[in-house]
Amino acid sequence: MPQAQQRPVPKDKKRRRRRRAASVVVFAFTTLLLAWFLESRATTTIIFVRHADTDTTMAEGGDPPLNARGKARAELLADFLQDVDVVAGVDAIYASEFKRTQQTAAPLAQRLNLEIEIADPYDVVGFTQSLLKKHKGEIVLVVSHGDAIAPLIEELHGSKKLPEMGKDDFDNLYIVSSPWFGRVKTLRMHYAVGWRPPDVPEPPYDGKPR
Repeated sequence: MPQAQQRPVPKDKKRRRRRRAASVVVFAFTTLLLAWFLESRATTTIIFVRHADTDTTMAEGGDPPLNARGKARAELLADFLQDVDVVAGVDAIYASEFKRTQQTAAPLAQRLNLEIEIADPYDVVGFTQSLLKKHKGEIVLVVSHGDAIAPLIEELHGSKKLPEMGKDDFDNLYIVSSPWFGRVKTLRMHYAVGWRPPDVPEPPYDGKPR
């Protein structure tokens, strides 16, 4: 019995198939490109805190460590930020060259198994540009100094109306959200609400900045 011959596919039907296949390829490529575009321009979140308590004033060239109160406050900061992102937490941690900032960052760094990166917070332009370039779309903690935080936030186009920090203001936490498009947001929080520090006598204040 002779086999039935296949009917040739009309040319216009072949063209329609090619068009559909091309449309699928274009759609898939466009979807991947859009996903990459949005991911590469995701919001970067930078959290700024001042170092915790020390016993001595910040004399020029001094590098005092945290006291017992400061160490307890650093643990509290780690409690506050350990699960700040429900998916992955803080992605990177920066501190200055001084012990008090590194010791403040240490508890959270240990819990998240992150290395503390050292940077100069007074290199305002260079530091902020590096943060935005290296950590696009991530959450970054910066442990800094009372007089360095406001200039850094301002350079990120955040709020220019930060209240001046007093000598005992160690629990301020600023969250700066920098989207790839739109307005930068600055949030101020206190991570030690309701906290009672260890019963450590407070050293007399000598009028010098801390």
